[in-house]
Amino acid sequence: MEVSRPRSSKYGQYWTQEDVLKAFQPAQDSVDLVGQWLETAGIAKNRITHSENKQWLAFDATPEEAERLTHAQYHEYEHPKGYAMVGCEEYFIPRHLQEHIDYITPGVKRSIVSGPGITKRSFISSSSRGPANWNPPRLRPAPYMPKNNTQLLTCDTTITPACIEALYDFKAPNPKAAVSSSNSLGIFEEGDMYYQEDLNRFYHNFTSYIKNGTGPILKSIDGGTAPAVTAADAGGESNLDFMLAIPIIYPQTTTLYQSDDIYGGTYQGLFNTFLDAIDGSYCTYSAFGETGNDAQLDPVYPDPNPGGYKGPLMCGVYKPTNVMSISYGEQEQDLPAYYQKRQCNEWLKLGMQGVSIFVASGDTGVGGYPGDGSANGCLRNGTVFSPTHPNSCPWLTNVGGTKVAEGKTVNDPEVAPEDPAGHPYRSAYYSSGGFSNIFPIPSYQADAVATYFKDHNPPYPYYKDGNYKNSTGLYNRNGRGIPDVAAIGDNIAVYVGGRYSLSGGTSASAPVFAAIVNRIVEERIKRGKGPVGFINPVLYQHPEVLRDIVTGKNPGCGTDGFSCAPGWDPVTGLGTPSYPKMLDLFLNLP
Repeated sequence: MEVSRPRSSKYGQYWTQEDVLKAFQPAQDSVDLVGQWLETAGIAKNRITHSENKQWLAFDATPEEAERLTHAQYHEYEHPKGYAMVGCEEYFIPRHLQEHIDYITPGVKRSIVSGPGITKRSFISSSSRGPANWNPPRLRPAPYMPKNNTQLLTCDTTITPACIEALYDFKAPNPKAAVSSSNSLGIFEEGDMYYQEDLNRFYHNFTSYIKNGTGPILKSIDGGTAPAVTAADAGGESNLDFMLAIPIIYPQTTTLYQSDDIYGGTYQGLFNTFLDAIDGSYCTYSAFGETGNDAQLDPVYPDPNPGGYKGPLMCGVYKPTNVMSISYGEQEQDLPAYYQKRQCNEWLKLGMQGVSIFVASGDTGVGGYPGDGSANGCLRNGTVFSPTHPNSCPWLTNVGGTKVAEGKTVNDPEVAPEDPAGHPYRSAYYSSGGFSNIFPIPSYQADAVATYFKDHNPPYPYYKDGNYKNSTGLYNRNGRGIPDVAAIGDNIAVYVGGRYSLSGGTSASAPVFAAIVNRIVEERIKRGKGPVGFINPVLYQHPEVLRDIVTGKNPGCGTDGFSCAPGWDPVTGLGTPSYPKMLDLFLNLP
């Protein structure tokens, strides 16, 4: 990915969407060979269409034609949601075409990954994400509200915008500054809505320079609705994201990608409809045996359910912003590998076009949420570490969590959060980190991970091929490391439903880091430069622009997890941002 490597002559020369389509389309020889096969089998040329993204050939066929062509027997299968699907147990294609055909649909019926407790989550709550049921375990009443002149004295117990400014060494924004209309910060939400009255209360108490009524630009996807109408529907995740991001970038704007109708959160899949909406080619993109959304995992639109979104699937209706923040995820084990790999390709495409995407690493240390696949959320008899999705994709920037240690100040080094269940939140909170079972270590990260293993070798057995089921190891030694960086994510001051509270989770860390990068992009635009795109190669080559976190660990699965250490580690990555150093670095890049 030359456009993201700081030492490359092509750095910053991001691709257009058309460039990306051409790079991922099959060779014309492959198209011709498959077309000839179809015509020889009796499928007239005028019946065959070539998709707009050039990745698949389509034609309407009778069951008899399909069975004759593929030597298969097709049947109807009932989807768990109640509708019928067509599929087969196996199909066959000529040997000379096997390297040219990725997948035929309708094709082999796939089993849905299943297990107790599988659910999508924002990385602030392990409860239902529906706004009416939002009851986060990492939200607690605040003991007091710090006054403006004492905020920096209490940052170990209450993180406010002033604390974040002091931690990362940047000034409060100038509310009268001229800003670029093309540099809004994108934030993804699903099943959770911000409440404007809560934002207004927050501005009044902590950021009086922000005008009441300031909120995001709404981009509704497949029936997604916002803001909440009543305090009872206020969403803790959405409120947290905007209360952290807006004070960092104001008067720059935020853009809310509110995804899916009221039934979207009941599906196991995650992010595909969002990606469809910002890249129309993804709606029909074929890779790893899958074309378009997975009908067994993703919402289907028009939605036949009462009150569901009745319009067609939204494809390419919005443009992605330069920088995006995502605080939702699952565990790798919750979704098929082919689903995650196809989606990972799309994150890569966005990075090639200059989009920076920051994702919360999760809040459960080296394991998953209790009940996700096992009682303690871990793999194979509750012992093997469970990495998170989409974090294991190497084309995203994962953000772990930190905190100001008790009795310390913003001038002291931050530490990894170690909050056991009940102290202070109802459920435990540890910055998620570890190693993927699906994706290998990317080249930009290889030296940092190797140094960690050499100098701070974890005291656990491991495996090297991602196959934990046939191993006595606890983690994949050759997997992509998580997270990449970190930011403050504990004791965050928020308002939810009119109540002043404190919150914890890497849900806070992702929008903080993303907003800081968005602010840097704004400064680049003022100097006639463009966005920073996929940021990882730059950060791994220049770790000096980050503040290393060396204290803390992320327990789970009956172990102490991994430990923080000098350099990169699978708890807080390379560390937290130093705004002046990051700004200087990126202003001096093309």
